Amino acid sequence: MNHKPIYTRRDFLGSAAWTLTAGVAALYVPGAFAQQLQQTPRQTEGPYYPNKLPLDTDNDLLILNDNITPGVGEVTHLTGRVLDAKGQPVRNAVVEIWQCDNNGAYLHTADPNHGKLDKNFQGFGRFVTGSTGEYYFRTIKPVPYPGRTPHIHYIVKQGDKRMLTTQLYIKGHPGNPKDGIWKGLGQKADLVTTDFKPIKDSKIGELAAHFEIVLGVTPEDVKTDRFRDPQRRG
Repeated sequence: MNHKPIYTRRDFLGSAAWTLTAGVAALYVPGAFAQQLQQTPRQTEGPYYPNKLPLDTDNDLLILNDNITPGVGEVTHLTGRVLDAKGQPVRNAVVEIWQCDNNGAYLHTADPNHGKLDKNFQGFGRFVTGSTGEYYFRTIKPVPYPGRTPHIHYIVKQGDKRMLTTQLYIKGHPGNPKDGIWKGLGQKADLVTTDFKPIKDSKIGELAAHFEIVLGVTPEDVKTDRFRDPQRRG
């Protein structure tokens, strides 16, 4: 039996990290200034969505199953909310994230870096949004991958429909302007780029990042993603 503790909304709301993100979240009052909301831009899924999901798919990517050794990297508390096109919170949406580990290896057997995989890093996680559309992950600050600036992959689903595939980037990272996917967004890149800020008084150098997601009104057609793994379904 897996006795691993799952980091919950209550855990995070009571932590020091919330002081950094609450001010940002307060700017997104449901329904307020809805006409100013911009839909989060869709981006490619990429080729390395895990082709074999770990048994552990919770929202704490640092601890895998019952391991006592955490994954290597800068601990990051990643929060946000999922909103619809009118600014209303989306409840019971499934938010999935995946990213390479601190060695630049994805949880995918076709990744050329797979042999360097950090066996203690989960690499993938899921969270079901609450009544205010909030989500929370404990993960690591993303690192560069060969040919790419640091990023975290996202998928948001409602029921059996995929509503959005996108990526999140580090504000001010020198690799961003060299990254074709980030650069291709133009001014919309700001919508998927955020600060990874140090948490005050954290003794282990934890960071906090906040990413608000605004969905469109129609599901995606994932077949149009030319980078998508053709062997994967769903």
